[in-house]
Parts: sequence; C-alpha cells; structure tokens
Amino acid sequence: MLETCLIQHCAPTLAGVKSANLFTCPVQDEKALKYMIDHHNRLLNPKGVHIALLRVRKGAALIYVYRPAKLEKELYQEATRAFLVRYGYDSQMDAQAMLVYLTSRLQESECFPHEIGVFLGYPLEDVMGFIENCGSNCKCAGCWKVYSDEAQAKRRFEQYKKCSLIYRKRFDEGYSVHRLTVAA
Repeated sequence: MLETCLIQHCAPTLAGVKSANLFTCPVQDEKALKYMIDHHNRLLNPKGVHIALLRVRKGAALIYVYRPAKLEKELYQEATRAFLVRYGYDSQMDAQAMLVYLTSRLQESECFPHEIGVFLGYPLEDVMGFIENCGSNCKCAGCWKVYSDEAQAKRRFEQYKKCSLIYRKRFDEGYSVHRLTVAA
C-alpha cells in the first residue's frame, strides 16, 4: 500500500526533480504504517530521500516525502526565510527544525498552514499569491495554483506528469520504489 502511494504521489521527488511531495492515505493500523515508513527510510535515506509521518487524523495519514538537501537549499533562500518568519518560524532554524515546527502547526489545526507550499518546492510568489488571493484569481492550476510565471509552471507540471507516468509504468513492470529512487 505505501509503495503504491509513494509511486502515485511522489515520483518527482523519488526521481530527484522535486524537493518534496505530500499525500494522504487511509490508515487502519498506525503502528504498521510507522513500521513501513521506518523500513522505507532505511532503504531510501542513503539515496537522499526521507519519509515523515506528519499527522494521523480521522483514519488518514498525512505523509511527507522529501529530499533534505534540496529542501534545505530552497528554505535557505533569503526571501523564503523572511516569508516563513511571518508564520512563526525562527530565522535561525535549520530545515529539520522548520519541518518540526510545520508538523506542530499541522497537528494543532484542522486547516493546512498555507506556507506548506514552500516545503513542497512551489515558487514563493505562487505561495504568497495563493495566500493573498485566498486561493482565487490564479493564472492557472496544476500541481499548485499559479500566480506568477505561468509558462514556467506549466513546464514543471508537464515534467512532473511525465515523470509520474514513467514511474507508474516501471512500478507496474515490477520495479521497486528503492530501485526507482535516484540517489542524490
């Protein structure tokens, strides 16, 4: 079950073309899910991919799959740091501490903290546009709602779609998530 979800929702991150993906999956046995996540982390961490269980609520698990090195590079951009400070993140936090803080915000609220977009590799301008426009008035929508460079976003959407199709095909042919994950 977890392997199928990883392929279906996280192929661009597994391939190394995106810093992170987030997905929800049904959970009946939280202990078994944690065991599966630990198992996949043992296999994928050496390749630069980490899996985190952000929260379990109402029979659904919110799972974050990310490449720490890529994420850190994105979160350390000056404009991104300044943006995150407005949501309570300390400007001196490293990427792991920011992820811990994001997790606490997710667990405390029914709503998604909108800054989560920068943790998914979305352009800062689009994350800010989403917040400022309450999700309305976007130029286009794909993996996220676009408020800035529509042409660039459409290229990325197409890249992610192509990657996902290839990964699904290979997975259906018997390739494992471990084998399909590109080492950093």
